[in-house]
Amino acid sequence: VTPLLFAEQEGSFLAGVIAAYQSKKCHVGFVGGVEIPLIQKFEAGYFQGAQTAAPKIQVEKKYITPAGDFTGFQDAPKGQEAAKGQIDKGADVIYQAAGASGKGIFSAAKQGGVLAIGVDSDQYNQATVADTKDVIVSSMLKRVDVAVYDYIRAVAKNDLASLPKVFDL
Repeated sequence: VTPLLFAEQEGSFLAGVIAAYQSKKCHVGFVGGVEIPLIQKFEAGYFQGAQTAAPKIQVEKKYITPAGDFTGFQDAPKGQEAAKGQIDKGADVIYQAAGASGKGIFSAAKQGGVLAIGVDSDQYNQATVADTKDVIVSSMLKRVDVAVYDYIRAVAKNDLASLPKVFDL
């Protein structure tokens, strides 16, 4: 067993910087699918990036479900509701780390006339959100494809020690 670990907070920091620079109101939001340590890393990086770029920025946060209830990653209507709540409070850029619930978050952003930031893959190019892609200003990519390629290459060379302990920026 070889773990392929990522520093999600680092890419999320950059997403926070993007959000701060794209926000016209200095007010942004984060929607996490499930309140678990992994998704809290996304939130923490995003918050720090936004605050670094704009120290007076207001950051809303909402988790769709608590730890243990993983439906938060698969509930687009609840994602939409969470994002709408943040938009109603004044957030004009929403970063989501919510799996398939992100589709609802993008819908809320489009309906609310605000921007959104995707996660894990270039969501602008995903067919499942094609009708809302015009609000996606960026996506935070972990590049799992690169990690898997590096792992296979290391196995072929019989040199797993060459893999980084954590894939980061």
